[in-house]
Amino acid sequence: MLSITDLRGHDVDPATVLPRAELDVAGAVPRVLPILDEVRSGGASAVLDLGERFDGIRPPSLRVPAPALAEALEALDPEVRSALEESIARARTVHAAQLPPGSEVDLGEGAIVENRWVPVGRVGLYVPGGRAVYPSSVVMNVVPAQAAGVPSLAVASPPQKDFGGLPHPVILAACALLGVDEVYAAGGAQAVAMFAYGVNDDDGTRLCAPVDMVTGPGNIYVAAAKRALLGTIGIDAEAGPTEIAVLADATADAEWVAADLISQAEHDPMAGSVLITTSPELARDVVAQVQEQVPGSFHEEQVRQALTGPQSGILVVDTLATAIAVADAYAAEHLEVHTVDALATARRIRNAGAVFVGPYSPVPLGDYSSGSNHVLPTGGSARYSSGLNTVSFLRLQQLIRYSETGLKELASNISALAGAEGLPAHGEAVARRFR
Repeated sequence: MLSITDLRGHDVDPATVLPRAELDVAGAVPRVLPILDEVRSGGASAVLDLGERFDGIRPPSLRVPAPALAEALEALDPEVRSALEESIARARTVHAAQLPPGSEVDLGEGAIVENRWVPVGRVGLYVPGGRAVYPSSVVMNVVPAQAAGVPSLAVASPPQKDFGGLPHPVILAACALLGVDEVYAAGGAQAVAMFAYGVNDDDGTRLCAPVDMVTGPGNIYVAAAKRALLGTIGIDAEAGPTEIAVLADATADAEWVAADLISQAEHDPMAGSVLITTSPELARDVVAQVQEQVPGSFHEEQVRQALTGPQSGILVVDTLATAIAVADAYAAEHLEVHTVDALATARRIRNAGAVFVGPYSPVPLGDYSSGSNHVLPTGGSARYSSGLNTVSFLRLQQLIRYSETGLKELASNISALAGAEGLPAHGEAVARRFR
């Protein structure tokens, strides 16, 4: 089911040996532009119309009523509630520790620059609701925004036929647990447009105010809407299909590695599940375990599609150094390390959204309860970007406080540089203060 490519004895170009699922966000942008225009001109009614068209249900109201949030929390399975509360508590601890300290730098008499972290004013948090229900995504979006001190948060999640047009009740319960009371039954590109432009009711009353930033994963149309609206809003990333890479040597447990590869494959037929190993024996054993574990699994057909797609497979390489080079070039969303001295190996990795160290740190731990964030860069973007975190919702603002003495000391330098750049009025603006 998983193909094995044996690269031992061959020159390996790490950048080309691991293909990915194609995600044509640019091609989807023209398809979402009419939706964005419809929301901009039609307001809340347009969002409701689009929900009916794409989700097959028209919510009774765009904003979820407060009693529905309370009822969802009251009806939540106690075990699920307990698990969510633990997830929230751990995530709050980790994300609070990410708050960067401000600083005040004294550069001499009358010369101070203050580095000040300021939270984004208002954020729209998108929680998908297609193939699965993701209360964990509510936690992963809301907690870092709250840790950053964002004063205004709103959540959007698609309306569900089975729940009368409201988002899934577990999503609503998670919002209630986190103290988020502004929740909208809206999905897809129309939800992103609602956040970007703001929408009014038919009588002109403001229903959803525009946001400064939209975060959260979604399908290709959500990604395309984010791309099209970038500049009107800030975004976290354009999320692609989920992916896992496992870097392993002969000491890895084939049964556990196979289970971890399967766990990501059940997300999406385009999910990538990749094993990079120095052990041909492990490769064969993992294939055997996959063939044993997949039949009869809950999402069997979806898992089969993912594991047999071009984005999944097993690479056997000569050395651990080569395996690390391949993993860095791939820059997986999730990277598990199953080697002798896994921590030492993990610390040699530069490019990965999150690194899961050793056999008892599987990706599902990070998906739900580790305290880390599961909104991570996909498609190789971990080479230059981070997963969602507290700093994602902060902006560094500098306060420059110079006195007459401090400015006078630099006046001739400023004049010289302004002249060199052909901008003499810059120098003149300073010089006039000392005539």
